[in-house]
Amino acid sequence: MKKQVMFIHSAGPQKGKQGSSQLIGYLQKSLRSDYHFSSPEMPDPENPRYDPWKNELQAKLSDLKGSSVILIGHSLGGSVLLKYLSEEYFNLSISGLIVIGSPYWGLDDWRYKEFELSENFAARLPQISQIYLYHSRNDEIVPFSHFEHYAYKLPNAKKRIFENYGHLFQDDLPELIHDIEAVSR
Repeated sequence: MKKQVMFIHSAGPQKGKQGSSQLIGYLQKSLRSDYHFSSPEMPDPENPRYDPWKNELQAKLSDLKGSSVILIGHSLGGSVLLKYLSEEYFNLSISGLIVIGSPYWGLDDWRYKEFELSENFAARLPQISQIYLYHSRNDEIVPFSHFEHYAYKLPNAKKRIFENYGHLFQDDLPELIHDIEAVSR
């Protein structure tokens, strides 16, 4: 049986080379034969609200019942996954969580109450065998300090720091494929 991989995209436009579209395309191409890859279109990505994203995520995760899944979230998608996983009950085995360039809501000018995590969110996450945090030092959207907060709150997560991928990670990302394969073993 193919391993399930679900990717939750960033906020903002997702057409052409915008948002997470190139990263999604890369994963679709790279994971084609060995994985069942899905990337649901989240509601109103140019004006995202937590509740509609939570509801869509809940519906898509319920479709995967009985399966073990690897969850990947890029930017807002990663912070929504962390919030959902730490606040909601669900019956799904998660073998891996990969959070890429995600904002840590509540910091400095990043105050958006509906997306903020609880202070003890890390303790409230379900059992996930492997968590990865990805961030590029030259991210022009989400400051590197956000990655540092996640790294502090999730000390057992594997950290992947890049120098030149920016926020969109538009180039091939073989490290991501390697980590997906490592979670699958």
